[in-house]
Amino acid sequence: MAAGGWTHATLAKEVEVDPKSVERWVNRGRTPRRATAVLAAETLGEDVHALWPALRQSRPARAVSPELVALHDQRADVPTSAFVDLLTQASEQIDVLVYAAVFLHEAYPRFNDLLRERAAAGCTIRIAIGDADSPNVQQRGKEEKFGHGIESRCRLALMHYRPLIDTPDIEVRTHGTTLYNSIYRADDQMFVNAHVWGVNAYGSPVWHLRRSEEGGGMFDTYADSFNAVWATAAPIEEH
Repeated sequence: MAAGGWTHATLAKEVEVDPKSVERWVNRGRTPRRATAVLAAETLGEDVHALWPALRQSRPARAVSPELVALHDQRADVPTSAFVDLLTQASEQIDVLVYAAVFLHEAYPRFNDLLRERAAAGCTIRIAIGDADSPNVQQRGKEEKFGHGIESRCRLALMHYRPLIDTPDIEVRTHGTTLYNSIYRADDQMFVNAHVWGVNAYGSPVWHLRRSEEGGGMFDTYADSFNAVWATAAPIEEH
């Protein structure tokens, strides 16, 4: 706040809270609600978990489905290291379905190396990213109030993944489907970022799923969804 010239009053006005609330965050170590914390962190240009580490905690899953390991209120609550650890454990299959998810490369610059290492160890890797020219991608940007931002992030994601296109057992495609969920699969586990209309992906919930031995549950539903999108996607060398 000091570096950016923010006072309790000016920050409170920006995030629509009482100045006394900001004073409690600063002087008493209080943690705001997640939505307020994310907005405050964005306003200050800081990482929300650096400001309020308590927000990293996920809630234990209380559900009928035995496949639901954990539920995170929003993707911002899941550290990038959790995505990296999940994919590092894969020995057979990695599937990633996103529009861009550039946070993976930005927060973990060795992400391409991780994928090459997994492929060399025998993993089949499929990466599906958004086609920046797709009307569905462009509409998503309008809904999230990004304007053309999401299109530029799709192009940036393509730049990140392009060095992998000649790597054995790694295939990268672009898709133009409506993205209801981003999927990050490693063998029999996956993170599903369930998108919400008008909410940026980092502010939407994440399920951590583990496939049951019987199959046919939530995990397979999302896996089948990935396969359906993959069938419509185009290899990037065609672009």
